[in-house]
Amino acid sequence: MPETKVINKNGKKWGKVEQSGYFLFILALYYETARMATFIGDYTCKADVKGRIILPSAFKKQMPADAQDHFVVRKDIFENCLVLYSIEDWNRQLDKIRKRINPYNREHNMFLRNFFKGTAELSLDTNNRLLIPKRMMDLIGADRDVVLAGQDGRIEIWAADIYEKIDMAPDDFANLAEKLMGGSINEPEI
Repeated sequence: MPETKVINKNGKKWGKVEQSGYFLFILALYYETARMATFIGDYTCKADVKGRIILPSAFKKQMPADAQDHFVVRKDIFENCLVLYSIEDWNRQLDKIRKRINPYNREHNMFLRNFFKGTAELSLDTNNRLLIPKRMMDLIGADRDVVLAGQDGRIEIWAADIYEKIDMAPDDFANLAEKLMGGSINEPEI
């Protein structure tokens, strides 16, 4: 590893600084992870007549300060809910897609078209409200009562009556957790 000698203003050498690509990579990874939002909790909210929903203050506090007002919303691929991405998480999703997709491949192009179909960019207003497009609320069968459920780096938006019905039996959840997360206690962390 190359070393750099640092000399302070009075001309005295105060030490050696080693530059390490690995160290810089770890530092960049830590910085990026520290900036990511992790949304925890679920909150029942009421949309007003215009479709605006107040973002729970707990979610806003869980976001980096410079990323608290821009979002992207789309219909979930697997469930009958909407997914609200912070703009940073949305950009990470796009980076993953761009690395795997060739827009000149018909099948890939079909995926892209359907992935972006119905997507909307949202901003918080001065009262911390998000205006969810009516067409998107209609897609999930939501009228006024919705649940905003934190799911790591994104927030799911559910019609409240549907969200109440998706619960798993405790034993089924325990079995699923064991299947997905179980294993040797000596396994290295991912």
